[in-house]
Amino acid sequence: MPTRSLTDDALAAIEGRLAETDALLAHGYPGDDGRRQPVQTAYIPADRFTPDTACTWGVAAIAAAEEAGGVAAVAEIVGLAGDPALADLVRHKLSTEPIEDLRLDFEDGYGDRGDEAEDADVLTAAAAVSKSVADGVAPPFIGIRFKCFEAPTRARGLRTLDLFLGALVEAGPLPEGLTLTLPKVTTVAQVEAMVDVAGRLEQSLGLPDGRLRFEVQVETPQVILGADGTAPVARLIHAGQGRVSSLHYGTYDYSASLGIAAQYQSMEHPAADHAKNVMQLAVAGTGVHLSDGSTNILPIGDPAHVADAWRLHARLVRRHLERGIYQGWDLHPAQLVTRYLATYAFYREGFDAAATRLRNYVHKIDSAILDEPATARALASFIHRGVTCGAVTAAEVASAAEVTVDTVRDLALNRPIQNQENR
Repeated sequence: MPTRSLTDDALAAIEGRLAETDALLAHGYPGDDGRRQPVQTAYIPADRFTPDTACTWGVAAIAAAEEAGGVAAVAEIVGLAGDPALADLVRHKLSTEPIEDLRLDFEDGYGDRGDEAEDADVLTAAAAVSKSVADGVAPPFIGIRFKCFEAPTRARGLRTLDLFLGALVEAGPLPEGLTLTLPKVTTVAQVEAMVDVAGRLEQSLGLPDGRLRFEVQVETPQVILGADGTAPVARLIHAGQGRVSSLHYGTYDYSASLGIAAQYQSMEHPAADHAKNVMQLAVAGTGVHLSDGSTNILPIGDPAHVADAWRLHARLVRRHLERGIYQGWDLHPAQLVTRYLATYAFYREGFDAAATRLRNYVHKIDSAILDEPATARALASFIHRGVTCGAVTAAEVASAAEVTVDTVRDLALNRPIQNQENR
């Protein structure tokens, strides 16, 4: 045996020194937990929701495309006419799952209508959500945005949340994709308070510990840069004790809070990019999802404006996808057309190269690109996201990558893959 310089006692001392770091990485940065991330979130005033809202939006989206000559024509308008399969895939999506995530808004999109009116609307909304889930027509993810934890609206927001969840539980099991949105977060303490609220509601409603998670809307500069010079948005994820599911950028509240003139408020303003860059760093490795915001330039009205709005929306969707942000908001049914055109084109344009590199990695085929495990995970994650949203089919994966979609998923999540495909 060669002589060792590091004794067992020395190694044990190092293990002890790094025990706290090991715990931080294991609990604070567990990585992707395999949850599906929707590619878009639709927001509507809560009192406008009906069980067939998702279907209605899909029909309206297709109608908007047909008015312009069809989905293929819209693809040509926005410069995405190269893939012959694209239009059919998008039309199928709009017909079968037009909304992936739907938020019934009791905040800015609803306003202050008094307790009596809001109480009634909360119960009506909960009944409609329960019916849509029972009928099998609800989007995969659905929930509410209640009023924020600032002093003037805190009690009303909590009352709405309490009534909504209570009504859902009375009607049956909570929707599997239930999503709750805490808006206008300014401090870590507000997230800690929401953790306390979630625990109390679980206990009162007989729900399992940890069942209630929530997404945080980043709409104020104080959560990006705190008074002490730190980034509270990073701390609040860990203060959430595993309950924070996603961070959502709020385009217009955030821009307005910085004094940016209305005509320059945009998802691509440098101030927006700075905030989202900080948010992206904060969620890295935590398993918390990240979403961009919305554009309020809607594709409605005269055909020239509709075409311009579609081009803008498609470009903004592609922009955040290229920057590693895989979700964004939609405010109108017609935006679904370009949401899926831009999203599907992103995954389909990159699919062949990603599939070839993944095939070479899995099957140990020599190539000019030597990919390491981390890159292989990124390739698999890209393909897995494309399959999940419907941009890429399982047959295409099997043909191009010579692996199953299950193998792609396991690689993306850093799980062991089957021996027959790792030869």
